[in-house]
Amino acid sequence: QVQLVESGGGLVQAGGSLRLSCAASGRTFSRYVMGWFRQAPGKEREFVAAISGSGSNTHYSDSMKGRFTISRDNGKNTVYLQMNSLKLEDTAVYYCAAGSRWYTPRLGDYDYWGQGTQVTVSS
Repeated sequence: QVQLVESGGGLVQAGGSLRLSCAASGRTFSRYVMGWFRQAPGKEREFVAAISGSGSNTHYSDSMKGRFTISRDNGKNTVYLQMNSLKLEDTAVYYCAAGSRWYTPRLGDYDYWGQGTQVTVSS
C-alpha cells in the first residue's frame, strides 16, 4: 500500500513557474513508476509525465515537453514536477500516481493516487 500526498500548487501568473511535490509513504518507493496527471474543469484526466523507479528514464506528454520536468528523490520518497512557462491552459488539478508498469500513460495502469493539488494560471 502506498499513500501519496501532493503539495506545491497555487496561483501563478502566465509565464511563471511552480514546483509540485508528491510525498509517498512506504519503504518500496523506488520500485514504483511515478506519474503526474492533470484534470482541467470539464475535461478528462490526462497524462503529463512519468519517471521510472531509478529515475533514469522519463517520458512527457508532447504538450508539456520542454516546459515541465519530472524528477524524484528516492531517499526522500518524493517525486517532483517542475513547471515553467506556465500557460492559462495549464490550469488544472494535478495528481501524482504510482504504478508498476513502464512506460504507460494510461490511468488504469497506475495503482495508487494522491488527492490532487490545484494549479491556477492567471493572465
